[in-house]
Amino acid sequence: MSRLVVNHFNDPGCPYGYSVSPALAVLRWRYGGQLEWRTITIGLAESPRRYVEAGYTPTRSTLGYQRFRRHGMPFLMEPRERVLATSRACRAIVAARLRHPGSEEDVLRALQLGWFTTTLLLDEDDAIEAALGAVPGLDAGAIVAAIDDPETISAYERDRELARRAAGSPTAAQGKARQTDGPVRYSAPSVVFQAPDGRRLEAGGFQTIEAYDVLVVNLDPAIERRAEAAGALEALEAFPGGLVTQEVAAVMAPNNTPPDRAGAERELVALLGEGRVCRRPLADDALWLAA
Repeated sequence: MSRLVVNHFNDPGCPYGYSVSPALAVLRWRYGGQLEWRTITIGLAESPRRYVEAGYTPTRSTLGYQRFRRHGMPFLMEPRERVLATSRACRAIVAARLRHPGSEEDVLRALQLGWFTTTLLLDEDDAIEAALGAVPGLDAGAIVAAIDDPETISAYERDRELARRAAGSPTAAQGKARQTDGPVRYSAPSVVFQAPDGRRLEAGGFQTIEAYDVLVVNLDPAIERRAEAAGALEALEAFPGGLVTQEVAAVMAPNNTPPDRAGAERELVALLGEGRVCRRPLADDALWLAA
């Protein structure tokens, strides 16, 4: 039974929103079903025009990813053929939320992996469908067909409006809000934890697992907190959709200890040799799954 709601403001095209994935994996590992996740799409760009006018090119964007590699997520160092907008991908997440409640975080992840580890043009429907094909049990074609439904568009606009209520918030006070298209908005990724009695604590923008953990236990000191995974296989068994190397290392890391990526990779390779895990190449890394 959930104890806290996690309002997760994100956008599949944001490298910060993608790079926080190891910390969010640890949050899910530690608290599991005690957290109820609500994905709120930001809608960073309705068309590529804003980025193009700001001087962005596919090459500039790809080179910019280099500075995010320190956070450990895989990136493909190959420019796309053009700059992308994020709105259709965001609406695919909303469509999944409406038609397959509970799938929206998996859809967000599939789109993020598609965005940063492939050259798919993820503002085109066939590319979105291809990316969503990785989500088990999801009718990707039906989700894409619903992107332009009035119900989807209305819910997406509500998301955008919620995301643009950051004026005067702790997120703004910390300098992590943005104002790119009118109202002050939450940046990706922003996480707002909410208790049943309405108390809220914000972790605006990119944060560490330590920041998330402090907020969770302050809102609910009685929440059950799981210790780190004893090994890579135990970590993978809790995530049927798989984890990349840094995520495995993060889930295995004890309190206040940096993830041991090299150690996690050695253990994963040994498990692979024993046939106990599967490895799917992913840009400059891999997605690991329990066999």
